[in-house]
Order: sequence, then structure tokens, then C-alpha cells
Amino acid sequence: MRRRWDAMRGEAAQAGMSTAEYAVGTLAACAFAAVLYKVVTSAAVASALSGMIKKALDVAF
Repeated sequence: MRRRWDAMRGEAAQAGMSTAEYAVGTLAACAFAAVLYKVVTSAAVASALSGMIKKALDVAF
């Protein structure tokens, strides 16, 4: 019984992320968001999105 309890407790101790892992994950998510923002707000992407919206609105019903 003791071995079983120790095995279960050991698995639970390794579950989840530590504070350092959360910090690295948060930093990576912020960096990805910054890159995505730069791409979406670029002139080329804005022009492409504008063209797609105009094309969609000009469709005859």
C-alpha cells in the first residue's frame, strides 16, 4: 500500500507547470502576439484584407 501511495504522490508532484515554466510560456505567447500584430497591421495584409472584404460585399445576391 505504501509503494502505491508513493507512486501516486510522485506522479502528482510532476503534474502541471512550475512558475518558471509559466513565465517562459507567457513570454513566448507575448512574443508571438507581437509578431502576429506586426504582420496583421502591415500594409500588404491590410490591402489583401480590404480587397477580400470589397470582393465579398460586391457579390450579387
